[in-house]
Amino acid sequence: MKALMAVLTGLAAALVVFVVPASADPGSVTPADVEAADGCYTWNRSLSEGASGEDVRQLQIRVAGYPGHGGVLALDGAFGPGTKAAVVRFQQAYGLAADGVAGPATFGMIYELQDDDCTPVNFTFAELNNCNGDWSGGNVSADQAKANALVSMWKLQAMRHAMGDRPITVNGGFRSVACNNAVGGAAGSRHLYGDAVDLGAGSQGFCGLAQQAREHGFAEILGPGYPDHDDHTHVAARSGQFWSAPNCGI
Repeated sequence: MKALMAVLTGLAAALVVFVVPASADPGSVTPADVEAADGCYTWNRSLSEGASGEDVRQLQIRVAGYPGHGGVLALDGAFGPGTKAAVVRFQQAYGLAADGVAGPATFGMIYELQDDDCTPVNFTFAELNNCNGDWSGGNVSADQAKANALVSMWKLQAMRHAMGDRPITVNGGFRSVACNNAVGGAAGSRHLYGDAVDLGAGSQGFCGLAQQAREHGFAEILGPGYPDHDDHTHVAARSGQFWSAPNCGI
C-alpha cells in the first residue's frame, strides 16, 4: 500500500507540473515589448545620482517643475544633486516613496502624466502656439522653439498640481518675429524663443499664479504692477532671474 501511495503521489506531482499553462511563462522581453510601454518615451533602467545619458535628460524635462524655490534644473543629462532633489519633490508631490531614485513607480507616474506626443496631459502644443503651426520664424529654430515649449508645459503641469489640479488658462506662448511685432512685443521677448507663456487669471488669480511660479523653475516672472502686465501673468526661461510683479509682493 505504501508503495502504491508513493507511486500515486509521484504521478500527482508530475501532473501538476505538466498542466501548468504555457502562458504562465511570458518568455523574454523583446525591444517591441519595451517600446510599447509608453507612446512617448520609455525608460529602460532605474536612474539615480551619478547616472548620465539621454534618459537622464528626458527625466529632467519631466521634473523640471520641481527645482525648489527660485531654482532652475539643468537639462544636461547628468544626474547630480539638483536632479535628485527634483525627483524627491516630484515623488513627494504624488505620494511616492521619496528616495530620489527614478525607478518603476516614478516612471509609471510620469507615463500617466504624459500623452503620446510627450506633452503633459493638461497642456498641448497648440495652446502654446497661436502664432503659426510650424513654430518657425522666431529667434531659434522651429525644433528648438517647440522643445522649449515642452519644458514650459512640464513646469506648468507641476504648478497646476501644486495648486490643487485646477486648470491653468494659457493665453499664448510662442511668437514668430512677425507675430511679436504685430502685438507690440518687446524685441527680446522670450516668446520668440518658445519658452514664454502668458497665463490668464483663472480661478487662481494673477498674483496666485505669479507667486506659485517661483517654485517651479521659471526664471522670468512678470505680473501685476509690471508695465503692461496687469492683465496677465507671464512666465518664461531666461539667463539669470528676473521676477517683477510688484502688486503681488514679487
